[in-house]
Amino acid sequence: MATAATALTPRIYDAQLHAQYAGLYERVRERIPLAEWSVHLPYIDAIQTLKRARRAVILAHNYQAPEIYYGVADITGDSLALAQRAADTAADVIVMCGVHFMAETAKILSPSKTVLIPDTQAGCSLAESITAADVRLLRLRYPGAPVVTYVNTSAEVKAESDICCTSANALHVVDSLAEDTVIFLPDQYLGRYVASQTKKRLVLWQGACEVHERFTGDEIRAMREPGVMVLAHPECPPDVLEAADFVGSTAAMSECIRRGGTHRVLLITECSMADNLAIEFPEVTFTRPCNLCPHMRRITLPKIYQALRDLAPQVEVDVEVARRARAAVQRMLDVGRREAA
Repeated sequence: MATAATALTPRIYDAQLHAQYAGLYERVRERIPLAEWSVHLPYIDAIQTLKRARRAVILAHNYQAPEIYYGVADITGDSLALAQRAADTAADVIVMCGVHFMAETAKILSPSKTVLIPDTQAGCSLAESITAADVRLLRLRYPGAPVVTYVNTSAEVKAESDICCTSANALHVVDSLAEDTVIFLPDQYLGRYVASQTKKRLVLWQGACEVHERFTGDEIRAMREPGVMVLAHPECPPDVLEAADFVGSTAAMSECIRRGGTHRVLLITECSMADNLAIEFPEVTFTRPCNLCPHMRRITLPKIYQALRDLAPQVEVDVEVARRARAAVQRMLDVGRREAA
């Protein structure tokens, strides 16, 4: 028998619906034309209603489109921070508007909650570049070397690791280890960036993000203008990082802008983030080469609506894999707590 939640269908866009969300549209109008808004708004309204009925929380990564990021998300940010904050909520259901490894991480940290991903094909070139079997072979090749794994990996790969890291804390995690040789997986560019700042020997994997890998130093230098600050993600190649004024995670880039003092920014990361930041910081002019993540683009308002309506697709992680992966994440968090103490 259909419940009120499953029977709900989006309303027809009309003046009344527009007026109901006039405040929200005023905020996003510079990035979402009215013609697009008229398509998005019925789904935004239906998702908001379903969210309450399902006791759900919607997470949106910084690379999600503005209609998702501002229209329906309850929590926004980096992938690990999303999973951590969702675990602290009273929600029964988590909807991950991101890619599959992010939904797995949310399930690892919230095993008792229902975790949904609106499109199971929302993958990640970086996460897919390495398998658990690859990690086991590396351990055989470099016996005694601890494995540091970027959170942008599958649950199975995390489970084979000694400790996880984020782009923000990778150097601190590596330096916290006693061993002189460290296996660092799987992003070769983040690994090179960390290697340039540590005395440890890093064994790297040849993984890369298909979005960040496309940027070049020549491209950045050609786009430079007086007064423009260049912010780049450490998943970019070395020549890009050399051409940048600031290198950091998506959260670190946002914080750099939030501190003020810069009015023109060249943002070297997935370009939807610049759309979202332009809404948050209307006084800042953003310029960027628009490299879109095809996997992030798979998440749409209609798919979020369908996921909440049907409570599917659900993300499951094997209990033992989740336990081991959670331990690797926890070791990373413990490093942060020791440094803060």
